[in-house]
Amino acid sequence: MWKKKLLTPLSAFKRNRLTSIPAYSSFNYSPQLKFSSYISLSPPSSAPCDRLLRDPEYYFLGNLGFSVKTVCSSSISSQKVENRCWNCHAMPESAPFLVCDSCRTIQPVDKSVDYFDIFGLEKNYDVEGKNLEGKYKEWQKKLHPDLVHSKSEQERDFAAEQSARVIDAYRTLTKPLSRGIYMLKLEGVEVDEEQTVSEPELLAEILEIREAVEEAADSEALNGILSEMQEKLKHWSNAFAKAFESRNFDEAKSSIQRMTYYERVIDEIVKKL
Repeated sequence: MWKKKLLTPLSAFKRNRLTSIPAYSSFNYSPQLKFSSYISLSPPSSAPCDRLLRDPEYYFLGNLGFSVKTVCSSSISSQKVENRCWNCHAMPESAPFLVCDSCRTIQPVDKSVDYFDIFGLEKNYDVEGKNLEGKYKEWQKKLHPDLVHSKSEQERDFAAEQSARVIDAYRTLTKPLSRGIYMLKLEGVEVDEEQTVSEPELLAEILEIREAVEEAADSEALNGILSEMQEKLKHWSNAFAKAFESRNFDEAKSSIQRMTYYERVIDEIVKKL
C-alpha cells in the first residue's frame, strides 16, 4: 500500500480537508520545510530511514510537501548533541564556554578552543594593547581551583585543568617567540627549538655575543648587551610576522630559529644581572 503513489488534485484536497487522512499518516510539520504543490508524508515510524533512502517513494497529503530524504535528514540532524552545560544543561551565552553563564559551573576543557579564543582575540601575531594580563586575571577569578573547594570532585578537576590551560595560554601569548611557535603549530607546522643553525655568520655572531656576556665587567655592560639583543629579537619578530602573514612558513621558521638564539642570550643576561 505504501509503495503506491497517490496523487490527488489540490482542489480535491481542499474539499476533503484532512478528514480522509488515515491515522497512521500523521506527521510533524516544520515551517522550515519547502512548500510545493504536494506533500510527501513519512510512513509509519517502523520504516527505517535507510530503506526509504534506497526506495524514495513520495507519500501524499496535499500542498505542504517534503520528501522522504528530507524527513530522514531532519530526523538525523535533530539528534545531534549540542554543547550544553554539564550541570544545568543551559546553552552557552558567549564564547569561549569555560564557565556556564547560568549556573556558574566550570566546564570541562574543550581542546577545540585555542589560546587566542580563550582571550577573545583574533589569531594575529600582534597582541600589543590587547590587555592580556587583565583578561588573564578575570579568568583566574572564575577558574581558580580554590574557588570551588566545596564543589564536587568533578568540578574541582575541571577547575584545575581550565586554570592550568589559561596560565599556559597567557604565558605562551605574552612572549613573541612562544607566540610565534604556537601560531605555526595551529597551522600544522612543527618547530624544533633544539635544531642548530648551519649558517656560519649567525653562529659566529652568537659565539661573539656569549663571550661578551661572560666578559662583561658590570651591570652597565650587561644592560648594554641586553638592549642590543632585545632590538635583534624585535627585528626578527617583525620578520616572522611578515612571513607568517604571507604564509611563507619556511621564512617564518627561519625567523623563529634566530629568535630562539637571542631569547636564550637574553635569559643568560637576566640571570647575571
